[in-house]
Amino acid sequence: MAKERLISLDVFRGLTILLMTIVNNPGSWGDIYPPFKHAEWHGCTPTDLVFPFFIFIMGVAVPFAMPSKILDSTTFNKIAIRAIRIFCLGLFLNFFSKIELFGLEGIPLLLGRLAITIAVCFSLMGNFSLKVKTYLTLIVFTVLLFLAYSGIEAYQEVRIPGVLQRIGIVYFFVSLLFLKTRQRTQILIAVVLLLLYWAAMALLTVPGIGTPNFEKGTNFASWLDSVLLEGHMWSYSKTWDPEGVLSTVPAIVTGITGLLIGQWINRPLPKLEIVKKMALSAVLLVILGLLWNTAFPINKSLWTSSYVLYTAGIATVCLSLLYHVIEVADYKKGTKLFLIWGVNPMIVFFFSSIIPQSLRMIQFQNPDIATEQINLQKYLYSFWIATFFDNPMTASLAGALIYVCIWCFILWLFYKMNLIFKV
Repeated sequence: MAKERLISLDVFRGLTILLMTIVNNPGSWGDIYPPFKHAEWHGCTPTDLVFPFFIFIMGVAVPFAMPSKILDSTTFNKIAIRAIRIFCLGLFLNFFSKIELFGLEGIPLLLGRLAITIAVCFSLMGNFSLKVKTYLTLIVFTVLLFLAYSGIEAYQEVRIPGVLQRIGIVYFFVSLLFLKTRQRTQILIAVVLLLLYWAAMALLTVPGIGTPNFEKGTNFASWLDSVLLEGHMWSYSKTWDPEGVLSTVPAIVTGITGLLIGQWINRPLPKLEIVKKMALSAVLLVILGLLWNTAFPINKSLWTSSYVLYTAGIATVCLSLLYHVIEVADYKKGTKLFLIWGVNPMIVFFFSSIIPQSLRMIQFQNPDIATEQINLQKYLYSFWIATFFDNPMTASLAGALIYVCIWCFILWLFYKMNLIFKV
């Protein structure tokens, strides 16, 4: 039988989604403090921990969400549909700015896009029967893929991969592994996947390039993306994707690591013993990650095997500390702020992308330059925030923190109204 809701895990999830909101919504992308930037290529900053933390947390949550380890047709359908729903939400984010409606422009087009967004959200987050969920999810999935590959000019370069897409895929495989395998098998699969990924990246000749390498745009994972995702990759490169096909394989191991930790926590063991197991595992993972870094550099965009171990180790450190403070010492003071973020992560993630895109669609005359237009997002930052700060990086951080405060108010209302949006 599953235990009651794990407060420390909700707090960890809340901390992660809050950090994600800060790093994804600076006042100005040109003025960011270094810790809030991704590593240029190899390496790992605090910002590079956000995504693997999400996947790790999802893995930890699986044993709590599935108290009965029985994989029948109904359970498989639930897992598959939830995975596709998550995938579709991420895919729709890539469509939002490309939607065209009867030649509309400006505010009318924005209203049309928002109306479609509400319909998609209702279809993918609504609490329907499994049968209705299945039909609605498959309809949305089919329509989005059809548009992406229909040849329609507006959608012919829409990106297929993404953060939520990867999370959906990892959730599907991790859930099945939990229901069909034991922990020893899960560990074996994790080790094999990390070694196979290293072998593919380090040993296989890259077609058209030659020597195996771990550089941007010329490695084996990049080549595979260019073959399987041609025309539908990350817009900033168009030749590779940071959430591409091959690099999703080691991301599954990040989820498996969380799954293993979650199974330890969900056992009827003394809480201090659980903390010790997590702490020991964390140290081991970080050391292994740093050792492997000498041959296979820690790299988020490639999701290297060393990155998997290193970030999973840090995630385990964070969870073990929170678990000790909240579950063992029973100290919950000050956790409410992070709880309100942790119980509603999907709504924050989704609309944190929709809102900035919507604000950028609202254009009007620049008060400083009569011949130029300025969008509402830039106007609010330039004239309501940046003018109060001498340091542009501080101003940019202030913009992000103000956005966080707005979300805090929204999430507090949801929490008070007991509104939890699940996929």
